[in-house]
Amino acid sequence: MKGLFFIVAIIFSTNIQAQLKVIGVVTDNHQKPLRGASISIKDSYDGATSDSLGRFSFSTSETAVVTLMVSLSGYSSYEEKITLKQDITPIQVSIKVLITELQAVTISAGSFEAADKKKGTVLNALDIVTTASAQGDITGALKTLPGTQQVGETGGLFVRGGSAGETKIYIDGNLVNNFFYSSVPGLASRGRFNPFLFKGTVFSAGGYSALYGQALSSAVILESTDMPDKSSASLGLSVIGASAGLQQLSKNKKFSWGATYNFTHLGLAFAVIPQKQDYFKVPVYHEGDINFRFRTKKGGMVKYYGYWNTGKVGFRAADLDSGILINAFNLANLNTYHNLNGKENLGAGWKIYAGVSFSTNKDDINNRLEDEQGEKQEIHNPEAYAYKNFGLVKKSWYAQARTVLEKKLTGLSAVRGGAEYFITHENNRYTLFDGTVYPVVFNDKLLALFAETDIYLTNKLAAKTGLRAEQYNAFNKWNLAPRVSLAYKLGTLSQASFAYGIFYQNPEEKYLPVKKDIGFAKATHYILQYQRLASLQSFRTEVFYKSYDNLYKTSASATANNTVLNNRGYGYAKGIEFFWRDKKTVPHLDYWVSYSYLDTKRNHLNYPGSITPDFAAKHTASLVVKKFILPIKTGFNASYNFASGRPYYHLVYDAGQGKQIIQDQGKTISYNSLGMSVNYLPNLGKTDKKTFSVFVLSISNLLGQRQVYTYNYGSISGNKSEVGPPSKRFIYIGCFLSFGTDRSEDAINNHL
Repeated sequence: MKGLFFIVAIIFSTNIQAQLKVIGVVTDNHQKPLRGASISIKDSYDGATSDSLGRFSFSTSETAVVTLMVSLSGYSSYEEKITLKQDITPIQVSIKVLITELQAVTISAGSFEAADKKKGTVLNALDIVTTASAQGDITGALKTLPGTQQVGETGGLFVRGGSAGETKIYIDGNLVNNFFYSSVPGLASRGRFNPFLFKGTVFSAGGYSALYGQALSSAVILESTDMPDKSSASLGLSVIGASAGLQQLSKNKKFSWGATYNFTHLGLAFAVIPQKQDYFKVPVYHEGDINFRFRTKKGGMVKYYGYWNTGKVGFRAADLDSGILINAFNLANLNTYHNLNGKENLGAGWKIYAGVSFSTNKDDINNRLEDEQGEKQEIHNPEAYAYKNFGLVKKSWYAQARTVLEKKLTGLSAVRGGAEYFITHENNRYTLFDGTVYPVVFNDKLLALFAETDIYLTNKLAAKTGLRAEQYNAFNKWNLAPRVSLAYKLGTLSQASFAYGIFYQNPEEKYLPVKKDIGFAKATHYILQYQRLASLQSFRTEVFYKSYDNLYKTSASATANNTVLNNRGYGYAKGIEFFWRDKKTVPHLDYWVSYSYLDTKRNHLNYPGSITPDFAAKHTASLVVKKFILPIKTGFNASYNFASGRPYYHLVYDAGQGKQIIQDQGKTISYNSLGMSVNYLPNLGKTDKKTFSVFVLSISNLLGQRQVYTYNYGSISGNKSEVGPPSKRFIYIGCFLSFGTDRSEDAINNHL
């Protein structure tokens, strides 16, 4: 027995003598000690953890050449071959920080992202369509964000001192040429597209990506949905129409198709709610869409969306010049839109995005002067009365092809580039009171090349740099637009961003064609942003300055006011904006507040000098509140929108001076509007149900507050009339059913 103990002791003593000590320090690439790093010998159990100074020490029985492994969450892995010996020197290990989506700074100056899975999201897709004042319109919801204006007399989105034509809207990268319904005098038009077509929305009030162009002020970038979760059907009935839809998903979930149809007739609503206009043709719309999607073998996807719409409206309004005559306006519209796009993995980190779009639009407009009995009146003295009888047929089609290649680099860094080609065709026929026809046919093309990089130097510092070049056939000129954005992370929840960019735009369609020597309009953006994003609270503020150059000037003569003479106009816009969202302070209550201050002036079109545009208010603000009371299965939403008074002008042509002069001017009253909606879900929580129903009540301008958007003037008499909403308030009531899957929230939000 003593011999056995003696042998064991010798073996144990030998083992102790064979142990070698490994010591060293772990730091990051800036030589900062790292605590908690795991250090070990590969294929052994020997190792240790670094202390607060990054030091480690452990013993091993391994000999000769081994592989030392170091790992720490959030940092790159490390392996190094070392030779173990008695006099091994301390090991210096340096590992790099991994740039990850969860930790990295977000490049966000100028942009609000609204997508369920995007880091830095302030509003998700559901928030956009549950805003009470939006009435189911994407741009209506965006008007509660800072930077936008409360313009109610025409369609479009007015951003940071820019006109509606300076904001462009894209679907899956392709420009939508007629996103809004055709406008009629003095009435706002809403967007044509269902908000639930899109899984993501980026609203860029300035400084947007080089992948997009032809917008001096703003870009709204919409990304369509992918595959549905399951097959479903829907049916809707309301006081203004009916809708039905079907979405079918294949068993292998690699292919889907769907179709919807909507019918809108405002006759019942107008019979109950008095309108300022005298409608002899109540607005009636038929619209439908079809879609299909399929996944490719390499993980890509191809998507098609097709849309068509017909609409008719006709109304009478008092003629400002005569006081007793009436202008009868009539519009018939036909619009189609097609978008086919796809993405595919090419391997080695490369992806390709490609798409084509094609749209058509036809507006058949007639206006005639009538007496109180509805008989047409032809008055030639003064001659200006005669021009109130006219016809205008506007036909256009628009096509675009686009390709983008993207390469993923280390971490979140990436490089992308591509090209797009636009073709525009306009065919307008203007018919005068005497039957004289003035045809205008216009064809043009635009080629754009672009490149952009996302550079993540660390988790705290990132940059986006881009360059865009465009060649417009009408000018036979090129432009070159550099853009750059920087972002720096100040803390776990906060960051600062800066954006700079140059943006170019062609004349709007109503000013075409133009002379060859006229070039692009130009805007230069400077944006500084601070934001703090927590899980339940968000705050952001931006300071911006925008310089306008080469704006288009039109003829001062009333008979040729759409003729572009030159692009020597100029202007500026500057201001500060705030946004605060809070889901934490009051339990089960979600609200956000936005405020914008805007100082802007410009000299463009027929302006006699540099003045504040009539669409720009100095102060705008919004408050949005949402609460769902689960015991009664009812949600309550409210939105209050405010804007200070906007300037208005009566510009008249002075033949003696050969220019426009301001004959009358002033400022409107402040804009105030409270919108509310209530939705009841009787089947909420009943998982055994196969049919789900939603009841919706929505009221715009609940308090009936007086609203004056601007003033119209008679072209002969100069008589003045205020322009406001068509009714004091509007009430919407609807019931929506979904079959096969619970789409209660979709039905509610689509019709608020």
